[in-house]
Amino acid sequence: MAAEQHHGAFGQDAFGRGAEKTARFFGTPQYIIGQSIVVVIWIALNALAVSFRWDPYPFILLNLAFSTQAAYAAPLILLAQTRQADRDKDHEVFVERSHDKMERLAQQRVAAIKAETDKLTNLLESNTDLTRQDKELTEQVAELTKQIHAALTKT
Repeated sequence: MAAEQHHGAFGQDAFGRGAEKTARFFGTPQYIIGQSIVVVIWIALNALAVSFRWDPYPFILLNLAFSTQAAYAAPLILLAQTRQADRDKDHEVFVERSHDKMERLAQQRVAAIKAETDKLTNLLESNTDLTRQDKELTEQVAELTKQIHAALTKT
């Protein structure tokens, strides 16, 4: 995933990267403030300057500039959103695969622990059986010892 990058319809080219940077810049306070300053200066120069009016009221050139900007901004923003959605989707797939892998490993660990637990249970049961057999043998030896002692004391 780290080496693999997805960039939507335009791929990993300069245009796509530039479009994303531009779209991100459109949403910053610096852009809003900068654009507001340009508009105020534009209107002030065209409203106050008597001999140097390149865009008199109703500021048709300013409207044209805004329209042109909006015509380019919308597709650039959509392109950036598409590329981000592709990256998000790829990240979700990566996370899902990671979770699946962790789940498989956890299941393997549970199976290994169960196998070891079963072995320990069998050993304990076997040991318990041996303890019973030892007890029975001890009782038989004690009984035989009594019989031998009784036989030796009669003679």
